[in-house]
Amino acid sequence: MAQATFQYPGKLYLIPTTLGESNPIEVLPHSITKIIERVDYYIVENEKTARKSIKQVVPEKSQPLLKLSLLNKFTEKSMLSSFLDPCKEGIDVGLLSEAGCPGVADPGAEIVKIAHQMGIQVVPLVGPSSILLAMMGSGMNGQSFTFHGYLPIDKKDRKHELKSLERISSEKNLAQIFIETPYRNNNLLEDMKQILNPGTQLCIACDLTLTSEYIVTKSILDWGKTKIDLHKRPTIFVIQKDI
Repeated sequence: MAQATFQYPGKLYLIPTTLGESNPIEVLPHSITKIIERVDYYIVENEKTARKSIKQVVPEKSQPLLKLSLLNKFTEKSMLSSFLDPCKEGIDVGLLSEAGCPGVADPGAEIVKIAHQMGIQVVPLVGPSSILLAMMGSGMNGQSFTFHGYLPIDKKDRKHELKSLERISSEKNLAQIFIETPYRNNNLLEDMKQILNPGTQLCIACDLTLTSEYIVTKSILDWGKTKIDLHKRPTIFVIQKDI
């Protein structure tokens, strides 16, 4: 079997983090610890939270030795390829997500794309993905599903989108996954109660991997009888209407 060859000796490690204030030992495999112990170059969204994540996993890691490149909405796109310059010298780089897995509902996907274009080996590491954990716990069609990210903010557009996703879920037996800014979770839930068919199944997966974890699937009709406060709690929503 032919072995893959790469243009540069350094690797890009995709390093998952916890989904909130939980003990890293409980949700991250030891392989993460070994990588963080030896990697000093990182691409991160937020320096403060990245340093905190690294310290939680490897407390003895020298913080002054860390070299962090910021990847957020203010980062010039022309700068992104330079974040991988250490790989040209045989130095490994870590891509660290704010929460969960890099590149999945995460701006790090652009870095991964550039790494492939440059011929840099990409190494995804095992860790918690809120999207997959929600899908696993939903009881809906794990063979065929779609993640949509955020729904429209405008109420009229959001109503149209919800009805469209509900229709697709029924016509194609396709589970539909989406998220909302945490402080608008309650509003979205109320919209779904009013807009969706009473028989449509809704899974609410909240605070995944945390001590306050909540994963429940039931019909829109039954959710109408349920009181739950999702305000500022990271939540994944999954809907599916029976065929």
